[in-house]
Amino acid sequence: MSADFEKEITCKECGANLKFKPGSLSLACGYCGTENEIASEETAIPAEVQENDLEHALTHFEEEETMEVQIAKCNTCGAEATVDAHVSSSSCPFCDTPLIVSENSAKQIHRPQYLLPFGIEGKTAISNFDTWIGKLWWAPSKLKSYASADKVDGIYIPFWTYDCDTATKYEGERGDQYTTTTTNSDGETETETQTNWSRVSGRVREFFDDILISASTSLKKKKLRELEPWDLENLVHFDNKYLAGFQTENYQISLKDGYEEAKKIMETKIRTKIERDIGGDEQRIDRMDTQYFDSKFKHILLPVWISAYQYNDKIYQFMVNARTGEVQGERPYSTAKIVSAIVFWTTLIGGVIYYFATK
Repeated sequence: MSADFEKEITCKECGANLKFKPGSLSLACGYCGTENEIASEETAIPAEVQENDLEHALTHFEEEETMEVQIAKCNTCGAEATVDAHVSSSSCPFCDTPLIVSENSAKQIHRPQYLLPFGIEGKTAISNFDTWIGKLWWAPSKLKSYASADKVDGIYIPFWTYDCDTATKYEGERGDQYTTTTTNSDGETETETQTNWSRVSGRVREFFDDILISASTSLKKKKLRELEPWDLENLVHFDNKYLAGFQTENYQISLKDGYEEAKKIMETKIRTKIERDIGGDEQRIDRMDTQYFDSKFKHILLPVWISAYQYNDKIYQFMVNARTGEVQGERPYSTAKIVSAIVFWTTLIGGVIYYFATK
């Protein structure tokens, strides 16, 4: 089942193209200033979110509703993002290299269920970047004056969320520490800490809600995760009017692969729970057998301002959470500052040791 994607949304007063106004529920006209409110039967703030059965979707995902969009693929970084229908050339929002949009770039993509609309303007994102760059430790002294973000690109990044109930049987060992005291031939007492290991087994249950997995391969996952938290309680039903004036990255990680990534996150937390269940001073886990129940998912779009700045002929990418203003990105380090700090602390510690040694 497919739905048409409105590539251009026009002003009801002057007919010019509209763009979604961050922080509002309206589309704004850049020519006459008119604001056109987004009106839809599904537009509820927040949305009444419904999860989808994962097992069914893994075998019937092709039956999900799709929509046709104009896609441009970057030959440099491999990103796939939407472009307006009338645009023949553009630049990649991820690496800022030129994009050439071919005539046959129309593509059917799965229609997202929900999204978080842009909450802050691009100028606010740039201001937050300037503040962030000025507070960096071990940064080159001239970085703030050289690094500037002339523009930022607003892009919706695709994510999967997963819910799952788990039950895990485990086997392992519990280590309880104890001390022994002995007297040597010189009459001095010596204390030694030892560990008594005992076999254990058990079962733990853990429910996971909204494990967030990026379906993008164009941005570093670690940096994307550091943009969290997201206010998912304010998700709205997908409406392409929210996309007006912004780009949307295509899903590059499948529902199945995203679920496998989510399981790795679950496993880490399950291990922690098993260690607490084992107790003692040390724990060893020899075997885990996890069963997954009632797995659910949804596909959503989250808003990010992204750009890059140049320093010493090198490009550094950064991104801003378009809901909270949180900034994360790449940055240079000053080798001279780091070396100076090491020399200072080494000299200071050496001086303190020498002082007490000769006192």
